[in-house]
Amino acid sequence: MTDVIVIGAGVIGTSVAYRLSQAGVNVTVLEAERVGGGTSGSSFAWTNSNNKTPRPYFDLNVAGMRAHAALADEFGGTPWWHGGGRLEWVEESGRSAQRDKVERLRSWNYAAEWLTAKEVSEIEPDIDPNLIGDAPVAYYPEEGWLDPVVYAQAMMAAARRLGAKLEIGVRVNGIEFQSGRVTGVRSADGRVFRADRVINCAGRWLNDAADEEVLHVPLAPTTGFLVFTPPVPTQISRVVSTPLCDFRPDGAGRLMIHWGPADATITPDLSVNPGMAEAEELVQRLAQVLPCIGTARPEAVRVTRRPIPKDGYSAVGPIPGVEGYYVVVTHSGVTLSPFLGIAVADEIASGRTRPELAPFRPSRFFEADMSAEQEAVPA
Repeated sequence: MTDVIVIGAGVIGTSVAYRLSQAGVNVTVLEAERVGGGTSGSSFAWTNSNNKTPRPYFDLNVAGMRAHAALADEFGGTPWWHGGGRLEWVEESGRSAQRDKVERLRSWNYAAEWLTAKEVSEIEPDIDPNLIGDAPVAYYPEEGWLDPVVYAQAMMAAARRLGAKLEIGVRVNGIEFQSGRVTGVRSADGRVFRADRVINCAGRWLNDAADEEVLHVPLAPTTGFLVFTPPVPTQISRVVSTPLCDFRPDGAGRLMIHWGPADATITPDLSVNPGMAEAEELVQRLAQVLPCIGTARPEAVRVTRRPIPKDGYSAVGPIPGVEGYYVVVTHSGVTLSPFLGIAVADEIASGRTRPELAPFRPSRFFEADMSAEQEAVPA
């Protein structure tokens, strides 16, 4: 019998599978499409703890950043992770809040400093300094970005070298359990995979993989809209956040662009709204920041649905009342994945309780539901 089934081969599922395999657990990963083929492959993939509050969530994301850095020694390099930090300037109306944020981050020992437009030009000469003007530029040197699919494949390959199995084309749509204990999962084509434990890392498909409502974690997914340039003549080497758009390198001379307000203009179904008009606007915005890209036009767009629990914070742990079923679902999965892999494997394989995960247990949703039901019962 398989000891553990992991549902989903994204950045989190593959990280969990690798660390469980490393701990000597027999693991089978069930993936509906391909490694990194879900939300992981459609992410801006900025590794950071920049805007993360309150303090426990900030600390969790810092742990993720440190876990990414530690992989360099473990793997002899991390070709999937790209440093260089992040540059950020904002409209005048937002500068007071930006200053407060930088002060908070410094007080929490997070690397943050101020640069002038001239100093920005020394490290990113393609950015038009006139666009920055007299705006203070915050620089966060420990931030970076990830190639999520490359990362997920590296973790899955490492897990398989340790004996893990990967089943591609298995869409899980039911959890098997008996007398309150998980016994395996069912696939859409009727197959049953037996296991002692099931770890659901299916992201925004988390509840689709579990047909019993008692297993559902309330989610509030949001839409993300990403635009890609063709290869363009620029030396940009880090994440950059501006009032016009955010962007970063995406390999082979391409840039990835995101702008928060554009998310609300796009439907998740690109067959209904291909988003090309919005994509054109984003590339035009980018050209104001980087005049060197000239008249480049968008090469591709991607739309994703971010897997976010209802209250915005990670949900990691067992579901109350169901033995052997464990969920991991979160925004910021790219940042958190290497640490969550370690922490979840520690809890599953060693039986330890990780204090870092205490504020993020899925039980908080079920406790709230039970309290609401109790209040609704007439005295």
